[in-house]
Amino acid sequence: MILTVHELKRLARNAAELMILSAELQSGGVQLELLAGPLTGIYDPHGVGPMLSAVLAVAAQPDRDYIREKTLKCQQAAISRCNHGGRPKVIDDDDVLFARVLRAKGTPMSDIVRKLSIKTGKNAGQHPSVDSLPGTFRQRRLTWSATLGHFPV
Repeated sequence: MILTVHELKRLARNAAELMILSAELQSGGVQLELLAGPLTGIYDPHGVGPMLSAVLAVAAQPDRDYIREKTLKCQQAAISRCNHGGRPKVIDDDDVLFARVLRAKGTPMSDIVRKLSIKTGKNAGQHPSVDSLPGTFRQRRLTWSATLGHFPV
């Protein structure tokens, strides 16, 4: 039987998993076929295969650890700068409150968006689309309730 994998790094998440899997493949007499990477080919479980995968797993683990640590540091640095990712808001909180008041008075959505303007980004100075208001209302429901002192209608 042959287990076919695109690359060795797709076989396991860390060196420990690769070692366990390598031992299981060896005990089951399963050959390993790598389709890409520097070690493309079929490896016999009773030949050089287990030793080779063990050496590669140990060599690859520090890289994975470094990438993980660096990713976590960058995420923490972004959070400390109040940068949480995602797209910027098209309509700020003041405009949302203004739009809700107008909507409560029965003003049509098309008239509301003509009274609003986008303050930042490449569309600064333009009016938001009519389609963006209902989604904005749903997303900021709790913010409005705190601002208005009650749950918005």
